[in-house]
Amino acid sequence: MKITLDIPDSIASQLADSPETLTRRSLELLAVEAYCKGNIGAGEVGQLLGFASRWDTYDFLKQKNAEPPYRAIDMENDAATLRELLS
Repeated sequence: MKITLDIPDSIASQLADSPETLTRRSLELLAVEAYCKGNIGAGEVGQLLGFASRWDTYDFLKQKNAEPPYRAIDMENDAATLRELLS
């Protein structure tokens, strides 16, 4: 899918030094936000951004301080696992 953004040249030039850089930054922001909201996983982040390995994806997500959401069900599962380990 192709998406077109209309950004005034005066603003675009402040955001990036080239259209390619602005496109990449926009794609990275989209990927990080979707990952943090739980809409996509790390595999999809890597695919979207064209990384060669999962380690490249993990490094990127770490640099962006991006973590998947920690949901109530995750906490319940972790608590159950902890109770099981401690009993």
